[in-house]
Amino acid sequence: MEKMIELFKTSVREMRKTRVIALSGMFIAFSVVLSLFKVPLGPTLQISFASLPIAAGGMLFGPFVGGIIGFASDILGYVVRPNGFFFPGFTLNAILIGIFFGFFLYKKKVTAANVLMSSVFNTLVINLGLTTLWLSMMYGDAFIVLIGTRLVKNLIEFPVYASLLFMVLKLTEKLRERFKY
Repeated sequence: MEKMIELFKTSVREMRKTRVIALSGMFIAFSVVLSLFKVPLGPTLQISFASLPIAAGGMLFGPFVGGIIGFASDILGYVVRPNGFFFPGFTLNAILIGIFFGFFLYKKKVTAANVLMSSVFNTLVINLGLTTLWLSMMYGDAFIVLIGTRLVKNLIEFPVYASLLFMVLKLTEKLRERFKY
């Protein structure tokens, strides 16, 4: 627990750097652009890769900055293209994605095992857990009814997402090494 608190404090200190703020803005912009390219599969299913830049920001700058990137990405993504009504649960999801990837990968070497572990955690907690809960609350469908289709969707999407995430994080790691972030 102390290690997590220290990681969070270190990430808070990252916000004092101008280049961190500038790069965070770029990650937010990338996420907003990616959020415009959602593939709807039904009223409660869609495929989107808008969380990749949020994860990269969390990996590069830590859980606090990752959470801010997630928050700003979700709000601006909704402002740019409102899709239905605003639901704050999805904003919480975006914040948690930045925080989780910050805790899993901040100041660590990007390995297939790290990315796989963080992707599994993200899929179980956020995609299957929280997102299914939010959709159940929004549409009035039973959680157990939604989880079946969401499980199939996430099983199909997981290898693609984890592979893309690994590539994005490896590129981000090279950025970190080159510019000493």
